Amino acid sequence: MAVAVGSITLFQPFSASPASFASSKHISRHTFVTTFSPATQRSISRPYLTIVRAQRPTWLPGLDPPPHLDGTLAGDFGFDPLGLGEDPESLKWYVQAELVHARFAMAGVAGILFTDLLRVTRISNLPVWYEAGAVKFSFASTQTLFIVQLILMGFAETKRFMDFTNPGSQAQEGSFFGLEAALEGLEPGYPGGPLLNPLGIAKDIKNAHDWKLKEIKNGRLAMVAMLGMIIQAYVTHVGPIDNLMEHLSDPWHRTVIQTLSGAGS
Repeated sequence: MAVAVGSITLFQPFSASPASFASSKHISRHTFVTTFSPATQRSISRPYLTIVRAQRPTWLPGLDPPPHLDGTLAGDFGFDPLGLGEDPESLKWYVQAELVHARFAMAGVAGILFTDLLRVTRISNLPVWYEAGAVKFSFASTQTLFIVQLILMGFAETKRFMDFTNPGSQAQEGSFFGLEAALEGLEPGYPGGPLLNPLGIAKDIKNAHDWKLKEIKNGRLAMVAMLGMIIQAYVTHVGPIDNLMEHLSDPWHRTVIQTLSGAGS
């Protein structure tokens, strides 16, 4: 009795030469058992190879990704339960929106943790992060700071939108006061040049899939962390370092569950 192991059976005759094995790109790593009766086994005069189609990772194992998510995008695990990206133009915009939000979240989480650590250790007299916006600075009024931020952010976002609608246009000569080389974009969403890419990482952005994947994974984690910090501040009214120190002081009784249920207060 013959036994074949795999997940999907596609029987194809093959020769025993190394070239035949080299041409078989998708070999099953899953397990199933198919048995052949002696009569059936005698009718097979040549060796057979079990070949399967390898499935890419998805956010839910075993789930078939939607057709518009074919795995070419960085961090594409087939997650689009509402079908928001079915329109190709909308999908391009959502990709850029997620990338920008991910970068803001990474900067925000790093800034919150760093300033909160300085505050808790009394190295600097800083406000808790969710009250920083209400602080009155001596060097400028709140209205002045708001206007300056509006101009700077508006300029940066306008340049980003123009590069999205017309890729490469913002690297053309005369588009940024003669400083285009310092801000030369590699592709929409990935600015380069010595100012925004001083280490020269992933200069060949078309083939930098690993770098893109690492960035979007860290960005998604940061967005979840930022949401957690917002909820944490609303419930406990303290910063994340304070929450961490409280948890470490009594790990078995100062937990998220007990804090949310009120048992830890």
